[in-house]
Amino acid sequence: MTVTAAEALVTQLESYGVEYVFGVCGHTNIAFLDALGRSRIRFVIARHEQAAAHAADGYARMTGRPGVLLVHVGPGLMNAVTGVATAALDSVPLVTIAGDIPSYYHGRHPHQEVNLHFDADQTAIFRPFVKRAWHAHRAEDLARFTERAFWTATSGRPGTVLLNVPMDLFSRQVPESSATAYPLVANATPAALPAAEARRIAEVLVAAARPLIYVGGGLRDDRGRAALLRLAEHLDIPIAHSLMAKGTVEDRHPLVMGMTGFWGLDLTNKYTMDADVVLALATRFAETDASSWNADYTWHFPPARLIQVDIDPAEIGRNYPVEIGAVADVTLAVEAIADAVVASSPHGTDRPALRETIGTERSALFAGSRERGRSDDFPLRPERILADLRDALPADAVLVTDVGWNKNGVAQCYELPPEGRFVTPGGLSTMGFGPAAAIGVQIARPDRVVVALVGDGGMSAQLPAVPMAVEQGLPVVFLVMNNRAHGTIADLQAANFGASYGCEFRDPEGNPYSPDFAAYGRACGADGYRIETPGDLTTALRAAVERRRPAVLDVPMVNEPVPTPGHWNIKDIYRGAF
Repeated sequence: MTVTAAEALVTQLESYGVEYVFGVCGHTNIAFLDALGRSRIRFVIARHEQAAAHAADGYARMTGRPGVLLVHVGPGLMNAVTGVATAALDSVPLVTIAGDIPSYYHGRHPHQEVNLHFDADQTAIFRPFVKRAWHAHRAEDLARFTERAFWTATSGRPGTVLLNVPMDLFSRQVPESSATAYPLVANATPAALPAAEARRIAEVLVAAARPLIYVGGGLRDDRGRAALLRLAEHLDIPIAHSLMAKGTVEDRHPLVMGMTGFWGLDLTNKYTMDADVVLALATRFAETDASSWNADYTWHFPPARLIQVDIDPAEIGRNYPVEIGAVADVTLAVEAIADAVVASSPHGTDRPALRETIGTERSALFAGSRERGRSDDFPLRPERILADLRDALPADAVLVTDVGWNKNGVAQCYELPPEGRFVTPGGLSTMGFGPAAAIGVQIARPDRVVVALVGDGGMSAQLPAVPMAVEQGLPVVFLVMNNRAHGTIADLQAANFGASYGCEFRDPEGNPYSPDFAAYGRACGADGYRIETPGDLTTALRAAVERRRPAVLDVPMVNEPVPTPGHWNIKDIYRGAF
C-alpha cells in the first residue's frame, strides 16, 4: 500500500511525539497541511513566519523538545530567517520544514524561486546558522532525512536544522511502511567527564584561594543545578552567571553574585578580575557578558586559570586561553567534579566573609531597585514597572523578554523567585522575540502565568502575536514598556553623539508618538489596558492574571538607561579610540 509523502511525514512526526507545528501556509506546503489536518498534531497558525519561528522557539525552550516550524518557499522561508537564527544562536532545538519550488523547475526561476544570480537553492540562505540543511530530491528520501533532522537538532549541542522539500514531493506516493521505517533513535549516552579529569579539576578548585564558578545558558536541567549547588556550597565558591543563565540558581542564594559584563554588577565584575581559578560551565563568554573581552573590566586570563567545560569543542578556548578544557555533557561533568571535590576535601571550605559581602551587596542591589521603583513619577520609571510586576505576579510566572530595559534591566536587578523562569534572546538579541515566543511558552505551560515584557519597538515588530494568542485561547499578558522610542539605542546615541536622531518615534509635528497598543489589543479580541496613572499598573496586572485572557497593557515609561558597570567596545568606536 502507498500513501503520499506528506501523509507519511505526518505519521512519522506523530511517532516522534510532535504535538504542535507552528507556521504559515503557502502553495508549496498545503499538501502537508492537508495531511496534518487529519492528524492529532495541532497546527498553530501565524500571520508572519518570524512570529511562528519565535513561538516554536519559546515552546522548545520550555519543554526541552524540538520545536517544529512550517514555512513556504522563498519569502516565507526568508521571513523566518531571524527567528530560526535566534534559536540557533541560543542552542534551541528547532526543525524547520520548508516547501520549495517543484523539483523539475529548478533553475528556471518559477514563481518565488530565489536563486537569481547563483546556481544554488534556498537552503543556502539557512546554512550559516543551522547545524545541517537537507534538500530532498526524492520522496523516498524524506523519511530518512526527517529522522536525521530530529537527531541532529537534539544531539550534542542542540540547534536548528532545515528540511527543504520541493512541493511535488509531498504529493508523490511512497510505501506506507516508510512512515515507520525510521524510528527516532534515542540520543546516545551523553559524553561524560573522565574520572581522572574530574579529579584533576577538583584538585585545582580545592587548592584555589579565590575560585569562581561561571555558569552559562547550557546548564538547563534540575540534575545539573543540584550538582552545581553541591559543588559550590561544599567549597563555598561564589557563582556568577551569563545573561542566559539567570535563574539557574535562585537570585537570593548566598553564593550567587549575579551577571557579569556590560550590564553586569560591580561586585561580579570586580571578582572576575580577582579570581585565581574560574570554572566555566556551558558558556561561550559572549561579548557583552565579557565586557568585549577587555581585561580592564571583566575576566583576566591569565593570571587567572580557566577551566572550561562545554559539549561543543569549538567553544573551548574560543575567547580565552584555557588551562583545562573538557568536552562533556555539563550535567555529567558537574556531577563528576562535585563527587571528586567531596572525596578529596570531605570537610569542605568555609568563606563566611565572602558570603557576607555577597549578601550585603545583593541585598543593597535589590533594595535599591525597589526603592527607585517606589517613584510615583509618570510616565513610570522602568524600575517601578519591575517592582509592580514582582508584587502582582505569582512566584512561578514566566517572564519572556524582548531587548532593552525588559531584558538587561530584568537580568540585572529583577529578583526572580526560585519558581520563576526568565526567557530571553541572548545570542542574536532579537527585537520582536518576546511577544511571539511567549505564545510558544504559554502553549508549553498552560498552567503558568506568562508575561511578554517588551518595549514598544519590540511590540511593533511582532503585532501578529496578539491575534495568535486570541486564536489559540492563550492568556498571555503583553506588557508594553512604552517610551515611544528604540530606547536603548536612543540612549547610546544621545550619550555619544549628543542627540538621538532617528531613534525616537514622532508625529509630523515632531511630538512623541506611539500607537495605542491597548486599543490594538481590544481590536484583536484581547483585553486592553491603557495605564494612565501610577496606580493603574498593579490593578491592571492583577486583573489580567485573574481573568486568564489575552491582555495588552500599554505602560508609558520614561527613557532611562540601564546601568552599565562593564564595558562595550562600541563606545570605543564612537569615540574613535579603537
